[in-house]
Amino acid sequence: MSSERRPMEVALDEARAAAARGEVPVGAVIVHDGRIIAAAGNRTLELRDPTAHAEILAIRAAAAALGSERLIGADLHVTLEPCPMCAAAISFARIRRLYFGAGDPKGGAVEHGVRLYAAPTCHHAPEVYSGIAETEAAALLRDFFRDRRG
Repeated sequence: MSSERRPMEVALDEARAAAARGEVPVGAVIVHDGRIIAAAGNRTLELRDPTAHAEILAIRAAAAALGSERLIGADLHVTLEPCPMCAAAISFARIRRLYFGAGDPKGGAVEHGVRLYAAPTCHHAPEVYSGIAETEAAALLRDFFRDRRG
C-alpha cells in the first residue's frame, strides 16, 4: 500500500467506499514503520458480521501482515471514535497511537461513554489524538444518516 498519502486521507476514502456499499461510513488505516500496512472500511452488512467494524478488519489485516497478534509500534487512524468493542481490540493489539476524527458521544468509548483507556482494568492504553479531519469525518456520517432518513 502506498504511504504517499496521509493515513487519515486513506481512512476517509475507506469511509466513502463503505458509504457507497450502504455501510456506516467509517474507515481505518494502520501504519507501521512509516507505511500503511492495512486499510479497511465497515463491512458489517456485507459480511453479516456485527464485529466487522473498520478498526477490527484493519487490525486483523495488520496482524496478518506482521505475523503477530501484537501490533507494537503500530498507529491506527480511524474516522470515528472507536466503540467499546474496537477500543478493547486496540488495547489487546497493543496499538501505540490512536488518531481519530469525529467524536461519538452516543457510541464512543475513548473520550465518551465508558472511557475504556481510563479504566484501572485496561492493560494497555494507546496515546490518543482526537479531532483529526474531524469536520470531514463528521460530515460523511451526518450526510449518510440524513440521506437514509430521506
